[in-house]
Amino acid sequence: MSTPIAVTIAGSDSGGGAGIQADIKTMSANGVYAASVIAALTAQNTLGVTAIHDVPADFVTAQIDAVFSDLRVDAVKIGMLSHPETIRAVASGLRRWRPPFVVLDPVMVAASGAKLIADEAVALLVAELFPLATLVTPNLLEAARLTGLPPAVDEDAMRVQARAILAMGAGAVLIKGGHGEGEKSRDLLVEADREEWLDAARIDTRNTHGTGCSLSSAIAAKLALGLPLADVVGKAKIWLTGAIAAADTLDIGAGHGPVHHFHEWWSRQS
Repeated sequence: MSTPIAVTIAGSDSGGGAGIQADIKTMSANGVYAASVIAALTAQNTLGVTAIHDVPADFVTAQIDAVFSDLRVDAVKIGMLSHPETIRAVASGLRRWRPPFVVLDPVMVAASGAKLIADEAVALLVAELFPLATLVTPNLLEAARLTGLPPAVDEDAMRVQARAILAMGAGAVLIKGGHGEGEKSRDLLVEADREEWLDAARIDTRNTHGTGCSLSSAIAAKLALGLPLADVVGKAKIWLTGAIAAADTLDIGAGHGPVHHFHEWWSRQS
């Protein structure tokens, strides 16, 4: 029996709460072997980012070819890619190796609303990577930037933006409602022939660093296990809700701490 393998292509987080580190924890917690392609290095902790070092595009290509030439990759998760050259390198690598599933988390807007990548990079992300993506997972702020519309404040607006993003070439779109308001966090999954609302209780905690990275990685992991997309997103959201609910059992740093990626496993050992 072959071992399911997922690959994360993203930046690192030296504090361990988001990026490559969160992706590997998530994939491991969800039962698959995790490999990685590092697109950027960051110096950061729970209080913020103090430095960023971009990995040259040719070295990103070298990592992709090293991983895919040896490992049988079942699914790929893509995180923040801030430079056009890196986006082109990743798109070229995916077209060359053709993994079965690609989950793209289009990280482009900070929680404060500040732009993290230039408009040129956003346009290239859409043109080069959306057509290769099984699923794109923007949050409310990212969906607004992609569509040029105000952030959605109701279901109708979310539906309009999801359909607009789907028309950009992605196989399916998951708009995440975590930045919204209300007792429930509502996500909307839209495919060409169906849509589904996924609800979870909104949890009162400041330890939510890396939630977007972790959700997209959980989806990629479950796709690598062979589960259908219709089942995968709901199962991944349930896992993430548990990780958020258990976040305050960890004592990590002085700022916005991580979710508890191993909440299902560590509890078994207590």
